Amino acid sequence: MNAANRFRLDGQVALVIGGTSGIGKAIAAGYREAGARALVVGRTPGKLPATDAYLSDVSDIGQLKDMVARVISDHGRIDALVTCQGTTTLKPAEEFTAKDWDDIVQVNLRSVFFSCTEVGRHMLARGSGAIVNIGSLSSYRGWPRSAIYGLTKAAVVNLTESLATEWAGRGVRVNAIAPGFVLTDLNRDKMPPERKAMAVARTPMGRFGEAEDMVGAAIYLASPASEFVTGETIRVDGGFLAAGL
Repeated sequence: MNAANRFRLDGQVALVIGGTSGIGKAIAAGYREAGARALVVGRTPGKLPATDAYLSDVSDIGQLKDMVARVISDHGRIDALVTCQGTTTLKPAEEFTAKDWDDIVQVNLRSVFFSCTEVGRHMLARGSGAIVNIGSLSSYRGWPRSAIYGLTKAAVVNLTESLATEWAGRGVRVNAIAPGFVLTDLNRDKMPPERKAMAVARTPMGRFGEAEDMVGAAIYLASPASEFVTGETIRVDGGFLAAGL
């Protein structure tokens, strides 16, 4: 296989959870351009494309299991999984409620864990597969008003490393991407102006990231080019973490 072809996804079936908007939508489009059949999962009917889409609230484990079974029945296999589901609420830590905790942890961590294990069980039976989780700058730094979101994203990096070490000898690779400050539908209206200003000022590249900036890393981690890479989190952040705080 020549070098260029090692970055192709020809013939792969890729499942992108949270693939109807933002980073997930960009990754799904990039996977299609790289040759994969990218199937998107969302929980809002109006956002789903007409084809290659599955309606599922993956925070409901029953719906998650049913959706994965339908995908395998429809397409025969899942070669790559991207977990891009996420939610957040910004509050001072002392004002978070038990419901806030349940709502954020259920989407950002619980559903990610069970998405990985449900699809992972199928991949382990086949002896091959690649999982790409989506972390955050909050996987590495604490931020005001983001205590619950941050701990879920830190846990996603640990989960990635744990599954990678457990499954490496059985043909399944698990990696992650930690995006920098990327304005998406999730955070565009929730991020305070002062945080937006700080984000640009402290990012060495001097700009916000775009959802499309995540596509190259996502393709790499699902492709033969990364076949000896597992347990890694690629920080796609314009140099933010390298520059420190």
